[in-house]
Formats: sequence, C-alpha cells, structure tokens
Amino acid sequence: MTSLETCNEANPVVTKEIRDVAPADYVLTIKSFSSFAKNNIEKHESEEFEVGGYKWKLIIYPQEDKSQEGKDHISVYLAVLGMSPPQHGGPIHVAVRFSLRDQFHNKYFTEQGRVMRVHALKAEWGIPRYMPLETFIDKSKGYLVDDTCVFGVEVFIIKNSGVAECLTLKESTPCTHEWNICRLSSLGDTCLYSDAFTTGDYKWKVLLYPRGDSACRGENLSVFLSLVDSDKLASGQKVNVEYGIRLKRQCKEVQSKDATSWFSSSASEWGWPSFMPLKTVPECQTDHSWVIETKVKVLGTTSKLP
Repeated sequence: MTSLETCNEANPVVTKEIRDVAPADYVLTIKSFSSFAKNNIEKHESEEFEVGGYKWKLIIYPQEDKSQEGKDHISVYLAVLGMSPPQHGGPIHVAVRFSLRDQFHNKYFTEQGRVMRVHALKAEWGIPRYMPLETFIDKSKGYLVDDTCVFGVEVFIIKNSGVAECLTLKESTPCTHEWNICRLSSLGDTCLYSDAFTTGDYKWKVLLYPRGDSACRGENLSVFLSLVDSDKLASGQKVNVEYGIRLKRQCKEVQSKDATSWFSSSASEWGWPSFMPLKTVPECQTDHSWVIETKVKVLGTTSKLP
C-alpha cells in the first residue's frame, strides 16, 4: 500500500510517499545515532555501492547541512564517484529516491527528486530539508528507535537508447477493389491472390484460402490483406492501414470484417483466419460468381530516425 503526495515546482522533491517496499539499491542502518551530536560529527558517508555501472555513496547530515540551509533538518545526499570531466564522460541523468524506515510499522517514508544531471562538476545531489529533526526524534513516529535508524536510497539512471521514431499522419484516398471468384466451394486448398491494386503509394493484394489456412484448414474461409513488396520498406518502417473486406453474392453481402493494422516487412499480411465458417458457404453456393470487395485507406506511416 502506498500513499502519494505531489510537491510544488519550487521544491526539489517531486513526490513524497509512505510505502511497504524496502529501498532496492542501498540500505544504511545507523546505531547509536546520538553519538553524532556527542562527538560533533557533521556527516556520514556510506560505503560505495554500484548501480548502472557507476559507483555511489549515500551521505547523511544527522543534524543539518549548514551550507545548504538545512537548519533543524536531517539532510540526505547521493554522490557519484569517479566521474570524468563533462567533455570526456558527459553527464548522466538520474532520478533518486531517499527513504527512512518507520520501524513501528515496517514502512518507508520516501521522497523522490526531480531528474538531475550529474557530472564531474556536479557530482552530488540531495535534499537539505529531508525531515525536521523534531519529527525524526519523535518517539511516536518510529524513525529513531533505541537510538537506531535506517536510511535507504534507490538510483534510476535514464539512458538514451538511441532509438527515435517519426510518425506521419496522412490519410490516403480510400481505394475499393473488387475480385470476382467463380464456384467458391469447388476451389481447392491452394492460396489464391487477387490482382494488385494501389492506394497510399503502396500496392496491395488480397489472399484467399478457400479451405482455410494452416490454422483453420477445413473449418473456415481465410482472407488476408497483403502489402506487396514489403521487403522494400526501410528498416523499422510501418504503414498504418484501415481496411475492410466484404464477401458478396449477387450484390448481397454475406460476410464482412473491418480492422486497422500496422503493416511492415516482418508483418506484411493481416486479416482473418476465421473469416467465415465453411459450413455456411454451401448453403449459398450455386454457379453464381462471388465478389470479394476490399476497401483500403492508409492512415499514416512511421519510420526510425537516424
């Protein structure tokens, strides 16, 4: 169970929450917390831990970080180690969650900061006013129990995968194609192709399996729309198409299906393996011709950007 609070723009914290899940990356248990004040210890740096190929430290100011206006507050920071200068290694983008355990209820008070850029000249980021000392030492809160407290941190590195896409929404003029077929029920198992027709600068064909494709052999009439020369599409290019297929006899519609699909070199055929049960075809079958009417409209295309 998690409760969530959204903070305002002036605050470096994006969200505050109370959650059940322990911090995933690093947990620091501090015993004899009062020794910080007794020995005038300004801060504590954790051992190194690794996340996303980088080494980090959790830094706790138990009384206040005087340099960052953290008066009367616990201050928490995350530091990255061994970063090369910006011109060599470049910055990394990171989102950080700091947590403090409520030991009475085994829950974690967590604050998440906004995404930050970390580099050699700015290798540390945190929350100077993480929690008021008054709240922290309040025995009823459960954050400091028997002079022991538990801090934690999670680090989320935002990496650019280098993948980008351009979507172009441009509807073509709808194209209607009619394919006349004689003696539908007498056709064999061979897949039949219609003549090619063009719409939206692409060529198309209709595929008909009179006795069903491999998935519906002997049970259903199977019909598909196929993008001709799909292998000529650019890498990652897809074509969004709205299409409908009607099976007609003597100008009367017997069956129809409509869909919208993305066609590509790896998915060049879309349609219906179970377009129509074969057992219903003979009921209408005579020597009259059948018509497969296909209406196609290209809605847009998408392609990878370099």
